[in-house]
Amino acid sequence: MTPALETKYVFTITAHVGEVTSAGDIGTGIRRIVPILGGEVRGKINGEFCAAGADFQMIRPNGLMEIEAKYAFETDDGAVVYVENRGLRFGPAELLQKLSRGEAVDPKLVYCRTAPRFETGHAKYKWLMQHIFIASIARLGDRVVIDVHQVL
Repeated sequence: MTPALETKYVFTITAHVGEVTSAGDIGTGIRRIVPILGGEVRGKINGEFCAAGADFQMIRPNGLMEIEAKYAFETDDGAVVYVENRGLRFGPAELLQKLSRGEAVDPKLVYCRTAPRFETGHAKYKWLMQHIFIASIARLGDRVVIDVHQVL
């Protein structure tokens, strides 16, 4: 018998985002780039975002959004952690259109999940590279709130 999957909450990432840049419909969907302007991490780890990052999105013809965000944060004790966060967002067409226009939508009505991966050379945070994480995401105007859970 295999071990049961369980998760535990670890921290919340709040990413402040800028205006969307679109490369348009590239034939397989609409390519979008959302700059990450800053943010913070709070919970088992605390820190602030480093200067650069972006979310590279592909919106498929059926409305499914593929997410690929890349950014870094520095912990309160000086460790730099690189984050690569991939996942999916999907929901009713009218709600996805509202989100695209920057309008408020109840996060419970839109499926948005990712699997963040972390990299760091700091010994204290090596455990981030030795576990699988999943996240639930809510887009709230000019910020994205990401609750990160460790798979046990």
